[in-house]
Amino acid sequence: MATDVLELPLDVAATRPILDHIANKWTVLILSVLCTQPARFNDLKRRLDGITHKALSEALKRLERNGLISRKVLPTQPIGVEYTITDLGCSLREPFAALYNWALANGTALENAQCAYDASKPGGGLEDGN
Repeated sequence: MATDVLELPLDVAATRPILDHIANKWTVLILSVLCTQPARFNDLKRRLDGITHKALSEALKRLERNGLISRKVLPTQPIGVEYTITDLGCSLREPFAALYNWALANGTALENAQCAYDASKPGGGLEDGN
């Protein structure tokens, strides 16, 4: 372990509810997509490979409720809806970019660690349910 550990105050009661809203895979990916340009529901669904209709709908409602995106009904036939990131949502761009870049840089190391762990455990190493 590094000796130059960054000391942060750990206020779980204050930060956990906030992190519950922003620190899940779909929130990070949705906001990352919307940082570049507004998008309609089906465009988001196409760009977020693997997300279900229900999961996207729930995530968008949660993000709008939390002030991270705005929803605009378009006067088209059929009626369309466009989602845009807000200034508050945009303020997450830098930390999300850092997390995304970390994932790209360390994905192989993470997979290697998982394989090594699984190989050292009887039954594949997932006995704790994770």
